Amino acid sequence: MTESGAESELRGNGSVRKGCDPFAQTQRSKLQHRRARINQQINKEMRMRAGAENLLRATTNNKVKENVALELSFVNSNLQLLKEELEELNSSVEVYQNGNESVSVPMIPLGLKETKEVELTIPLKAMRTPTRNEAGIELLMEYYNQLYFIDNRFFPPNKNMGIFFHWYDSLTGVPSYQRALAFEKGSILFNIGALYTQIGARQDRTTTEGIDHAIDAFQKAAGALNYLKENFSNAPSLDMSTPSLNMLVRLMIAQVQECVFEKVMVAGVKDEFLMQLQSAQEAARVADVYSLVYQTMTQPPVKNYVPFSWTTLVQVKSEYFKAVSHYFAAVALCDHMMGPDDEESEQVKALQQLHVTMPEGPSLITVLKDKEERRKLGKAHLKKAIIKHEEAMRIHSLCRILRKMDILQEVLAVVHKRSLKKYSEIDHEDDFFDTVEAPEIHPKTQQKPEIKTPNFSKVKVTDIFHRLGPLSVFSAKNRWTPAREVHLKKSEKGFGFTLRGDSPVLIAGVVPDGSADEAGLREGDYLVSVNEQDCKWSKHTDVVQLLKNISTDGVSIGVITLITSEQQNNQADRKSLLGTMSSASIFSGNDKENSRKIADSSKSPGLLLTWNKKKNSSKDGSTHSLPFIAVTDDGSFY
Repeated sequence: MTESGAESELRGNGSVRKGCDPFAQTQRSKLQHRRARINQQINKEMRMRAGAENLLRATTNNKVKENVALELSFVNSNLQLLKEELEELNSSVEVYQNGNESVSVPMIPLGLKETKEVELTIPLKAMRTPTRNEAGIELLMEYYNQLYFIDNRFFPPNKNMGIFFHWYDSLTGVPSYQRALAFEKGSILFNIGALYTQIGARQDRTTTEGIDHAIDAFQKAAGALNYLKENFSNAPSLDMSTPSLNMLVRLMIAQVQECVFEKVMVAGVKDEFLMQLQSAQEAARVADVYSLVYQTMTQPPVKNYVPFSWTTLVQVKSEYFKAVSHYFAAVALCDHMMGPDDEESEQVKALQQLHVTMPEGPSLITVLKDKEERRKLGKAHLKKAIIKHEEAMRIHSLCRILRKMDILQEVLAVVHKRSLKKYSEIDHEDDFFDTVEAPEIHPKTQQKPEIKTPNFSKVKVTDIFHRLGPLSVFSAKNRWTPAREVHLKKSEKGFGFTLRGDSPVLIAGVVPDGSADEAGLREGDYLVSVNEQDCKWSKHTDVVQLLKNISTDGVSIGVITLITSEQQNNQADRKSLLGTMSSASIFSGNDKENSRKIADSSKSPGLLLTWNKKKNSSKDGSTHSLPFIAVTDDGSFY
C-alpha cells in the first residue's frame, strides 16, 4: 500500500505507527471520551456494590444491615442511570454517519471497546486511539500481529504472567480482567470489526463508489467478528460472547444487503417492468435479513443487552423495506403494459417469481395483458405498502432516541407520502370491488454478501524485541541461566573450543585443560556476544571470523546456558530440600551449619531462575526480560 502524507505523518519520525491524537476534540472522540468516563464510573459503582453485598452477607448487626441495604439501593440507582446514559451514547449513530446533506437511512456502527494502559512499551499504547480509516485498521492489525511475538517471547506455556489485561464491555461498560493474552487479542479483533463498522457508516452512500466502500467495510466487519466467534471461547464479557457475536455478524450482513439495494437505486431503476420487479425483490431481501436480525436481538441473553434504539431501528428498517418492496411491485404493475415487442414468457416468468404465493384472481398471463387487472393487483400492493410504512412510523415513534434522528424521520415521511400519492393516482371513485390481499414479495438479490475474514498477512511487522535474538531460541518455552562473561586468552592452540550452528552459535566442544575449559566455558553454552558485540543473530562464519581477528590479549565472550527439563526437575527437588532444611533448623538449633549448606546449594546453576524479575519502584508489577537485555521506555536497548 502506498503511504499517503497523512499516514506518513501518523507514523511520526520512526517506523512505529501512531494512532490519532487522543486529545483531539472531534465528535467521535468526544463520544469515546464520554464512554470512557462512564465506564470508569460503572467500574467504581460495581466495586462499591460488590463491597456492600459482601458486607450484607457477613454482618449480623441489623442496624448495619439497614444502612448497607440503603447504600446498596443508591448504588443500584446510580448504576441504572449510568447504564441509561451509556445506552444513549451507544445509540448516537448519527455521529458516525457521513456528513453530507443527502437523505440516507443511518447505519448502526459499534463503538470501540475501552481499555487501560498495560505497561509494555510505548509502541503498544497507540492501539487505543486508531484513526477511523484504513491506517487505523492497519494499526490494530499490526498490534495484533505483534502480540504473536509478545506471546511467544514472554508468556510461558501453562503459566500465567502477572499482567492483567483490562477491557470494558463495548455496550454495558462492565469491566473484565484476565491474565490471558488471548483476551487482549480477542478484544483487539473486536475493535478491528468495530472500526470497520464506523468506516462503513461514514461513507457517502449517494455514490456508487461510496456504497462499494461501505459494502467492503461491513463485510470485513462481519469477517472480523465471525473470526472472533470461531477462534476465541469463554469470553469474559457479553459483547464477545457467541450469542452477541452471532447477532452482530447478522447485523453487518443486513447492512451490506441494504447497501446493495442502495446501489441499485443509485444506478437508476429503469422505467421498465423487469427492473421494477427486481428492485421490489431486492428490497424484500433487505427486509428479510433485518427481520432475522430483529428475531436474534429479541432472544435471550441478547434481548436484555442490546440497546433498545438498535432493536427499534432494526424493526423499523424491516417494516420500511417491506413497504418499499410492495411500492416497486405496484409501480411495475400499474405503470407498464406489455408491448408488442416484449417477450411474453420472460415477463410471465418474472411475475411468477415475484410472489411467495400466487395472487388470487385471474392467471398471470391475463394480468399482464389486462390493464385493469394489473391496476387492481398494483393497488393491493400499494395498500400493503402504506400499511407497512405506517407501521414503521409507529414503531419509530416509540423510541425517544430515534425520534431525535431528523434524517430517519424525514426518510420515513417522504416514502410514506410517495406511496400515498401513487395510491391516489390509481384509485378510482367507482372502485366498488374488494381489494385483494397482495401476497408477500419473494426476496431475491443480485449480489450476495460475503464474510471477509481479516487478512493479517497483508500487514507486515517486525518483532519489536528483535534484538533479544531469534524467537525460535529466545522464547518463553525455553528456560535460561543468566548471561555470564567468560574471559579467554588465545594460546598457541587457540581458545580451546569449537562452534556449531547459527543464530546463536553453540559451543559444540571444549578442549580439556584448554583456555576455554579453565575459564569455565562448557559444551552446550550459547555464545551471545564477543567483546560486547551482540552475536545472537550472527552466522557461524561471522562469529568465527570475529574470533580470528581477536588479538592475543584475549577476548571476553558472553554465554548463556539452556536449562533442560531434567535440570528444572532437579531445581524443584533442591528447592523442596532447602525448604525442609530451613524448617528442620528451627528444631535442631544447628543454624550455622544449615545456613552454610543452603549457601553452598544456592551456587548450583540448577537453582538459577529462568527469567530475571526486577521490581520497578515507580510502576506496579514487574518487568520480564531475557538476561542481560533491558528495554527502556523509548524502546532502545543497552
